Amino acid sequence: MSTRQRGDKVELFAENHLKKQGLTLVEKNFNSRYGEIDLIMLDSSALVFVEVRFRANTRFGSGAETVNLRKQQKIIKTAHLYLQANKKMQQRDCRFDVVSVTLAAQEPLIEWHQNAFQASAW
Repeated sequence: MSTRQRGDKVELFAENHLKKQGLTLVEKNFNSRYGEIDLIMLDSSALVFVEVRFRANTRFGSGAETVNLRKQQKIIKTAHLYLQANKKMQQRDCRFDVVSVTLAAQEPLIEWHQNAFQASAW
């Protein structure tokens, strides 16, 4: 399985998990010159920009721990461009979540970090 295929599979797993939690998919893999937002979803109170991370194990930390300040800045800038292009979404509160998927005994373990970082980080 290629890296892209594995990434698509992990993103679909994360998307389905979030849907079970009551979120609704708005868009997948939104790209800008700054980078990509894996999932854009709606919950009852906010527009949610979701970064999905995968780790085969936790030896070097969880996937969520890899979303450093530089990556956060790219996601925030991309979210701003998304909002500029989608005026109807500008009135909603926004938040940035990270979903970390790790293999544990060959089974995926998912951790959902709501409000993982703030736009004021940049």
